[in-house]
Amino acid sequence: MDGYAVLEALQHEGHDSLVIVVSGDIQPEAQERVRRLGAIDFVKKPVDPERIGAILERLGLWGGPTTKGLAKPVEADLMDGLREVANVAMGRAADLLARLLEVFVVLPVPQVNLLESGELQMALDDAAGNEDVSALCQGFIGGGIAGEALLLLHESSYADLAALLSYGEVLDEQARAEILVDTASLLTGACLRAFGEQLDLGLSQGHPVLLGRHVAFPELAGRRAGGWKRVLAIELGLHIEHHNVSAHLLLLFTGASLPALEQRISHRAA
Repeated sequence: MDGYAVLEALQHEGHDSLVIVVSGDIQPEAQERVRRLGAIDFVKKPVDPERIGAILERLGLWGGPTTKGLAKPVEADLMDGLREVANVAMGRAADLLARLLEVFVVLPVPQVNLLESGELQMALDDAAGNEDVSALCQGFIGGGIAGEALLLLHESSYADLAALLSYGEVLDEQARAEILVDTASLLTGACLRAFGEQLDLGLSQGHPVLLGRHVAFPELAGRRAGGWKRVLAIELGLHIEHHNVSAHLLLLFTGASLPALEQRISHRAA
């Protein structure tokens, strides 16, 4: 169950509960939906202890003179920490997309996996599903961390995206390329920017590389990250509600980036 389903179940079963939603999905529509389902307040991630403390005091649920008790350091797990950072980063990117296109973006929970080189192809195949996709890749580097951001756009998404972006009726190769570049620029740029902000990390982005349409994934993996011995893969999916638009953004980090990532995740938790 996601948060919406939990709130619906609380209402259906008649539980007398006060619910504060804490989420990385900061779209205005997401905040309105949880309030319609009975949430009394919304706190965006990363969590601000003072904000939560003020809400609890206002509700008479907690009356401490300080919010220090709400900010206890915890031991950070790399995978869990990266999942939280990615959740917030993709929430920021989805919010920009939602405001630009006046839509609601559905965001599954990010998937974080440490893969051997041979497993990358399987991860890419899973992300694409059974559909043909177009792909665009953009390298990034900074603070001992390097990798590739790979946007996979399902072929069936182009018609609805063209309408949402006010492109012309003719979807030739040039128009499709522009749609892919525009979508990748917004999602990848916003996601990497928010990712870097949370880890106090400046990430420089390389030029985007169009990998073409109807990409064969063994070829794609070989072109980009297939030569890495280990890959940390963060998969961020999205779907635009009421539109046939689906995409996956994969952040692929080199194995050599792991020590720097672990250090920054630990520092963030502390």
